[in-house]
Amino acid sequence: MLTSILSRPRTVLTIMVALVIAGLFSYLTIPKEANPDIDVPVFYVSITQAGISPEDSERLLVKPMEPRLRGLNGLKEFTAIASENHAGIILEFDINFDKNAALADVRAKVDEARADLPSAAGEPRILETNFSLIPTIIVTLSGDVPERTLYSHARRLKDQIEAISSVQNADLSGHREELLEIVIDLVKLDSYSITQDELLRAVQRNNQLVPAGALDTGRGRFNVKVPGLFESASDVYSLPVKVNNDAVVTLSDVATIRRTFKDATSYSRFNGSPTIAIEVVKRLGTNIIDNNAQVRDVVERFTADWPDAIKIGFTLDQSRSIFEVLGSLQSAVMTAVALVMIVVVAALGMRSAILVGLAIPT
Repeated sequence: MLTSILSRPRTVLTIMVALVIAGLFSYLTIPKEANPDIDVPVFYVSITQAGISPEDSERLLVKPMEPRLRGLNGLKEFTAIASENHAGIILEFDINFDKNAALADVRAKVDEARADLPSAAGEPRILETNFSLIPTIIVTLSGDVPERTLYSHARRLKDQIEAISSVQNADLSGHREELLEIVIDLVKLDSYSITQDELLRAVQRNNQLVPAGALDTGRGRFNVKVPGLFESASDVYSLPVKVNNDAVVTLSDVATIRRTFKDATSYSRFNGSPTIAIEVVKRLGTNIIDNNAQVRDVVERFTADWPDAIKIGFTLDQSRSIFEVLGSLQSAVMTAVALVMIVVVAALGMRSAILVGLAIPT
């Protein structure tokens, strides 16, 4: 068999060249990851409620969840953390757990306990633990500009980044949530003979989802929609509060309404300036180098005509560490080739050293 192969050197060289080309192509195109795709058997259940103390958080948020979650199949350890405005539950399963089945069980038990939570509590969030879902690059917008300007630009850039096929999601951080602030003028309220209870009931009645059913005309059936939820600021301005004779008193007649942000609980700075960060998470199995390069390209093109006062930056780019690792790998291979060739040259001569040196990377 060996004699038969050696008698066909062209075939051997052709196969070797094909293998080298295939190896180079695989080396260049294979997905490169900074963190392994490992399913860590840990889930985190997060529940928030504004204004609640750590003691009440344990009694009202943790206790309803505990008996249901402790009975989960394969649960190894249950840890609850009660703090101000928040309760967190860490669920650790056996290492050989079925991730999808465990996640479905956790969601089912959390939904069961949801009815026992206070009405003011936020929707429980279930977070998975996966190292490959760590942001691969963070885009920062900073500068001494109005907060609303920075926030609007960040939202537009976020939509552009999420349109990249290799991006799973892009989350904003360091910003405050927008809201409408309504300041009641008590003098105007008295002048229209409106009590505070009447005003409160008017707002509550008009911000509800009303199931209107359907209308059957005999020729067809049509669903009826009743616009009951606030969808824009104009809906709040024109909210009817009371009817005086032929005049309708709206909320804007008795109050000052303005757009603002929630009170700050933390501050975000980049190089000393206020900043909003966009944390980009790539899809599993995609190339981190290509993904981050596309993110940089989209950001540069989309922000080309932005004001100079808004500074764009990139932090925690994990593709840089990938380049460092690949550089170390290539250096190690070249060093190995050089050292082996030196030894072979000393022992067998230059011709043998060249053949061995070519054989190592091949």
